[in-house]
Amino acid sequence: MSESAQPVLYSFRRCPYAMRARLALHVSSMVYEHREVVLKNKPAHMLSLSPKGTVPVLWLRGAADGRVLEQSLDIMLWALRQRDPLGWLPASDAGMADALALIAHNDGPFKQQLDRYKYPNRSGLDSGAADRDEAAVWLHSLDARLRAQPFLAGEHFGLVDAAVAPFVRQYAHTDPGWFAAQAWTALAYWLATFEASELFAATMHKHAPWSA
Repeated sequence: MSESAQPVLYSFRRCPYAMRARLALHVSSMVYEHREVVLKNKPAHMLSLSPKGTVPVLWLRGAADGRVLEQSLDIMLWALRQRDPLGWLPASDAGMADALALIAHNDGPFKQQLDRYKYPNRSGLDSGAADRDEAAVWLHSLDARLRAQPFLAGEHFGLVDAAVAPFVRQYAHTDPGWFAAQAWTALAYWLATFEASELFAATMHKHAPWSA
């Protein structure tokens, strides 16, 4: 594929949504142009493609319709439906429904609690402890799942693991000492394994900010 036909990914290294999009693009061996965004100075071209102004944004530049994918989960599914060598996509309808339900909770209630925990002042709160504790209830349910099987997806790392891990990582790093003291040893091991993986390292390279 010529460079002029490669998809273009607008990304930000530390954004968990962008992380999971990059994970899927990497594992699918998708060749694309990476454009690192400075969030305080977003590229005009990215905003013309996606006025919502958040990353990731994948521009399918080589496609006949120049389609734009504005949601990280859509990017993951698009990439894995092109090529899924490690079997990240669930093999059954029931498996996909289970994965999407976990991702929906991650992206909805858990992300809201995570934001209030990490940035309580933005929500007019003196402390994020209440939201931390509410989010922990769901994390304990993930821990129980991981006590029964090696990964959220089952016997091997899959779509739901890649979609959820960057957000659990953000939660864990908000107060590492508190996280480490909790009784979720399976969850902590799963997260540590993810952070130590070659896959994670491959998607966390630093890129210079892109400029037109």
